[in-house]
Amino acid sequence: MQNKAIILQAGGGYDKVTVGTRDAKDPKAGEITVRLHANSLNYHDFAVVSGMWGPVEPRIPMADGAGVVTAVGEDVTDFAVGDHVVSTFFPTWLEGEPLVEGFATVPGDGVDGYAREIVTASTDAFTKAPKGWSHVEASTLTTAGLTAWRALMSDDSLKPGDTVLVQGTGGVSIFALQFAKMAGATVIATSSSDEKLEKLKLLGADHLINYRKTANWGELAREISGGRGVDHIVEVGGPATLDQSMEAARVGAHISVIGILTGLGGEVSIVTALIKQLRLQGLIVGNRTQQQDMVKAIDANKMHPMIDRVFPLESIVEAFQYQETNKHFGKICLEM
Repeated sequence: MQNKAIILQAGGGYDKVTVGTRDAKDPKAGEITVRLHANSLNYHDFAVVSGMWGPVEPRIPMADGAGVVTAVGEDVTDFAVGDHVVSTFFPTWLEGEPLVEGFATVPGDGVDGYAREIVTASTDAFTKAPKGWSHVEASTLTTAGLTAWRALMSDDSLKPGDTVLVQGTGGVSIFALQFAKMAGATVIATSSSDEKLEKLKLLGADHLINYRKTANWGELAREISGGRGVDHIVEVGGPATLDQSMEAARVGAHISVIGILTGLGGEVSIVTALIKQLRLQGLIVGNRTQQQDMVKAIDANKMHPMIDRVFPLESIVEAFQYQETNKHFGKICLEM
């Protein structure tokens, strides 16, 4: 069966994006076939599609895919026809400590992704989607949602009353805000836009900092926390923000080093890390069991993601160009 798919030629770049077709095979034992309905955009997808680190051979992009199971292979018991599902970022990392290095197994990068209408894959490549969520909403979980969940709940056990600092208004940061409030934490949110800060306040942020107006925002965050410092910091900025995150942190704080929005390298204040005995942990998304735990928590708390804008699949380049403007608040998605 031939189905519509976005094809990215080797090396990547917007001029190398075309609409084509790809076969969808019948499911074998341990596999399911999924009619995909949505993707969501992430920085990693942008890096692949834009050519920042494009694929070495033609590739179907997009790591995040959500849709409906249309067929199941022999002996499949975890899924049934009609189930709403969402993809996993690391289909081979099912549980426990990280087992993968790099992106060789990641859909949309090392292997074909989900910018297509139908896919047949291992059951490990999907989990159930949250109850009552649209496919567009579910597609936001694979990368951004799970990254925020792992940072706060798996790598460091967030407790009621803890203080969390989130940076900006991208998908990971907003999910981190939502999960932190779900757990009863106090949230300090930063942004360069007062308008976006007001939106973060409506989502539950307790304290707001405009980092363009307050260059030393780490010190202000520490003052807001009563001088003790912040317990958990979701660090998405990279080299240009890490020093301020360390300034904001309490002794023994956990800093999830996630993003490279301000570059790939820079100086780190080792003395600050030593004096404060900080735990800086790099992470790339999470495993399948963590995703299942996240979905259970979402179901129990009836939360929903923040969707900024939805584009048709064929407008994938336009969607990434919009992402580059940084005007979005929450997730940008594709729908098919």
